[in-house]
Amino acid sequence: MANIEAAGIKTFETPPGRRLVLALEDAGIDILHRCGGYAKCTTCRVEVLEGDPGEINPRERARLAREGDLAPNIRLSCQMLVDGDLTLRVINRLSETDLSDAGPRPSDELPAADD
Repeated sequence: MANIEAAGIKTFETPPGRRLVLALEDAGIDILHRCGGYAKCTTCRVEVLEGDPGEINPRERARLAREGDLAPNIRLSCQMLVDGDLTLRVINRLSETDLSDAGPRPSDELPAADD
């Protein structure tokens, strides 16, 4: 199991290979994921404070590049598969917005590269 610390919120365990956005949501953290896990928005951004977040996939790299001024430790939790212990900051939470829901729940698997 990997230990995930969402700074200022909680620490929990999740199995390696799990999409980070789902691990956070299932741990009771109200992270936004407005596009449903397809890297079409950036509402599921996290700031990786400690640990190795793993390789960035082409879909995530392309989407983050469109933002232009993000720090290199900003990642999309919908595109990350947990590989080890992480400390991170959840940037966008439903409770801090006037939205009615976080967005459609992402699937358990990363979408195919052409989705």
